[in-house]
Amino acid sequence: MSAPRPAASRREAYRVFRTIPTRWMDNDIYGHMNNVIHYSLFDTAVNGWLIDQGVLDIHGGDQIGLVVETGCRYFAELAFPDVVTAGLKVARLGTSSVRYEIGLFRNDEQDAAAEGFFVHVYVDRMSRRPKPLADRMRLALAAIAI
Repeated sequence: MSAPRPAASRREAYRVFRTIPTRWMDNDIYGHMNNVIHYSLFDTAVNGWLIDQGVLDIHGGDQIGLVVETGCRYFAELAFPDVVTAGLKVARLGTSSVRYEIGLFRNDEQDAAAEGFFVHVYVDRMSRRPKPLADRMRLALAAIAI
């Protein structure tokens, strides 16, 4: 017997939000947003927030995050011309890793259309070896941790 399907989270489950407009090319042949676009929105929400916080320098920083695990659960369709609000929170903060959880909300809806996660391991840009989170990054991430 399978476990009951979890319900979609509501907006209040997330700590910060980013608005991301959809594009015509996000729709697939079935008339809704292709699943690969959801992952792109997760990446955009997380990295955009990190850049806005001043803790990620994508061009010159000595530390970068590599995605080592990811997943998504879909609850409702998204499609162009929807406006997506991505809710973001940190579910686990390790020495060099972070588990981000992201909810994608369609227009003004309160229930997530999709929820996903990904785990970043932060590494030295040159060696690609894990490196403890920088203090400024740890503080920013702790502020949105659940």
